[in-house]
Amino acid sequence: MSSVRTHEVRGFLVIDISGRMSLMERELRDAVQRSLGAGHRQFILKMNAVSYIDSCGLGELVCIYTSVRTSGGNVRLLAPSYRVRELLGITKLDTIFEILEDVTPFADSAAPARVNTFWVS
Repeated sequence: MSSVRTHEVRGFLVIDISGRMSLMERELRDAVQRSLGAGHRQFILKMNAVSYIDSCGLGELVCIYTSVRTSGGNVRLLAPSYRVRELLGITKLDTIFEILEDVTPFADSAAPARVNTFWVS
């Protein structure tokens, strides 16, 4: 099961992802597509709580990246967990995605009152 939670910080849509990113986890892509439709173009995927990612999860990241870039936006990864960082390195996706380390500017405490949470089982 994974959780996808969104909030806006300083013009960025921050998407907190926790749990597993695998074959049947489509909620992240759906959240990004809804946000693109609402006009968001700058995305930060906060990935420090992602405990597992497989090739399908990596495929989801690539699909998201392509959709956002095609729409004139940008996707950055924030503080990927060790396992995610390892796979990004092996697949060379760390050369495609901009990876941010400092979570402070995008922490929940800086978020306005509007927060959306989606659970996938």
